[in-house]
Amino acid sequence: MIRILSDTSTLYSPAQAQKAGFAVVPLSVTIREKSYRELEEISPDELIGLIDAEHLPTSSQPSAGEIAALYDQYKGDTIINIAMADGLSGTYASAAAAAKTCENAENVIVINSRTLCGPHRYLVENAVRMAGAGADADGIVRRTERLADTAKSFLIPSDFAYLRRGGRLSPLVSYVGQVVRFSPLLTQTPEGARLTLAGVKRSFLQAAQAAAHTFREMGVDGGWRLYITHAQAETQAKQARRMLRALFPKTPIEILPLSPVFITHGGPGCVALQAIHA
Repeated sequence: MIRILSDTSTLYSPAQAQKAGFAVVPLSVTIREKSYRELEEISPDELIGLIDAEHLPTSSQPSAGEIAALYDQYKGDTIINIAMADGLSGTYASAAAAAKTCENAENVIVINSRTLCGPHRYLVENAVRMAGAGADADGIVRRTERLADTAKSFLIPSDFAYLRRGGRLSPLVSYVGQVVRFSPLLTQTPEGARLTLAGVKRSFLQAAQAAAHTFREMGVDGGWRLYITHAQAETQAKQARRMLRALFPKTPIEILPLSPVFITHGGPGCVALQAIHA
């Protein structure tokens, strides 16, 4: 049997993932000297309620031991773990290290999705569908890696302090975030490990339109999926959806709340626009 595993970058809680036919290991956030497993012990709204000037969260990936314990629950099965982008998190490294130590090591395949959130969610959902339809592991891995190559993500932050503290910005972006009062548009570097500047716009909507322009250049149409993820920024998310719906009327668009770990790094009020071929 083929088992699909992942982490909470998919924006699935462990309970939701179980119902959907796979398993996730939660990332964690620490605030006010207490650690919580996201989407299991703390919700996005609860985290934002705890944030203030003196109490800012930090995050951590699952330990290799925790992931290895999950692998060992499925002895004899072929396990495909689709992990969030290496570099943006240590989750892939933990998953790969765990694969070398678990009892089922020869049957564990770890994929660096090179993406996160919406596209990551789709990669896992598609792998679950393929496994359910009888596809073999090689076919699932090849398809997942081909789809991962098509993913594109943009982030529009409202507070650069969170991103600077997380250390995932290029030096230029960190500087721009300190001096520019407009709406910077960030995107992943080609290998997916850091965030870099894609443009600086006068408003949120202009930044979202710039992301949409790139999606159009990529050929986004009805064969793609678009995701809008946000940290208590529902008004901006709906504004972006109206704009994207007008430009891509045949493309499925999904709005999802970001998980606590992504709020830790993107900050309250951030919005991400993402695309992946389906």
